[in-house]
Amino acid sequence: MLRSISLRLAAWYALAATITLAGLFVVGYQLLESYLVHGLDQLNTAEYEQIRARLGPNYQSLTASDINQRIRATTKYASVLFYIEVDEPGRGVVFYSNNLDGRPLPDVPHLHRFDGTMPNIGRLRLAEFILRPLDITIASSSEQVYKDMDGYVEVCSGLLGAMLCVSTLIGFALSRMALKPVRLIRETALRIGSDNLSERIPVSGVKDEISELGRLLNQMFDRLEYSFKEIRRFTAEASHELKTPLSLIRLQAEKLLVKGKLSPADEEAVQMQLEELARLNHIIEELLFLSRAEARAITLILKPQQPSRFLSVFAQDARVLAEHHGRRFELQCDGEGPAAFEAQRIRQVLLNLLVNALHASPPQGVVTLRSSVSASHWRVSLEDQGPGLPPGDRDRIFERFVRLGKRTADEQGSGLGLAICRSIIALHRGRIWAEAASEAGGLKVVFEIPTSDPPAAASGPSSAAARTQVPTIPKVAGT
Repeated sequence: MLRSISLRLAAWYALAATITLAGLFVVGYQLLESYLVHGLDQLNTAEYEQIRARLGPNYQSLTASDINQRIRATTKYASVLFYIEVDEPGRGVVFYSNNLDGRPLPDVPHLHRFDGTMPNIGRLRLAEFILRPLDITIASSSEQVYKDMDGYVEVCSGLLGAMLCVSTLIGFALSRMALKPVRLIRETALRIGSDNLSERIPVSGVKDEISELGRLLNQMFDRLEYSFKEIRRFTAEASHELKTPLSLIRLQAEKLLVKGKLSPADEEAVQMQLEELARLNHIIEELLFLSRAEARAITLILKPQQPSRFLSVFAQDARVLAEHHGRRFELQCDGEGPAAFEAQRIRQVLLNLLVNALHASPPQGVVTLRSSVSASHWRVSLEDQGPGLPPGDRDRIFERFVRLGKRTADEQGSGLGLAICRSIIALHRGRIWAEAASEAGGLKVVFEIPTSDPPAAASGPSSAAARTQVPTIPKVAGT
């Protein structure tokens, strides 16, 4: 099946043009054949008129010998083109042309003009004329006619093949020209995402179906942009408004603990409330960060740094954290060269990924961090020895509030950690994804950050006021 509309249109155009030309060739074949055969009939008729004139008006009184003599004298030089036979009822054949060697011509009852064949002669076009009491049959060879028709078929077949090739190329070029607006719509629609909903499909002033489709899509993007803005505004405002009452509740709970007038059971309940308040405040901070990251309201100060030096410092804390969980941490660095990134945010990403890998790995398992620097990218991967994830879930883990698999009480997270990682990497103009660590199992999370020609700062407001709006996110935010 042709998956491309351009190819399908080109195929349909070529097929229609070729079938049309084939139909014209078939009609032309029939007309040309009729024309050539009609020419043979006219030749036969002209020869008959010559014979009748030679016989004269008193031909009925002529003997068979006289008829033979007069016709032979007339057809002496015409025997190259014509085969002539004259019958007279009661007396039989009174004349054979020399080229027949006494063999009778074919006869089809009730037909005066017909086709026939004779051994050693081939195909003939015959015409029967009644000159009472004589029955004159004149035939001429039609071999050349059918040779010409065979040549016509060969030429037409070649032209059909050429027509098929040429019409396919022309059809593909025309379909590409006709579908250029559709490709432009597709390319623009692919570029439009949650981070650039303000972009629109360019629409020409021509009022046709494709322009109307572009206008409808732009209207849909308008509605999506408005909805996204409302959702982000609600998330940011709701998160911001919740911080004040949560802070008051926390202060009141802490006052109760400071007074020391609570029973042990009440004190334990207040401690649990404080823990849940801290967790809720943590989620609010994460939602604020995601909302502002998607709105490009966060500015990162990207500085050229040596990834190997940065990872060596991070590895010291990572080994301590891995030993605390009963696992081992290994670091492998390849390549040298600077990369522009904000150390605090990349450290936050690595800690998120490390905590998830430690929770997924079995006791005494190994978590491996690999880094490689090329001329265009800094590539980092964190690999665990856990059960891994099926392919359908590897993209879902970067969505908000997605938590896969069973977790213990110590492993409960907000489900926003990997979503935050994706936002931070996106602010660095990079990408992040998950893949299978090996055939035996495990999960590998990889992110890449461009190293060539880094911008001074990620997209977003560049003022100091904008930077102060960035909420303080805890360094570890598990999924």
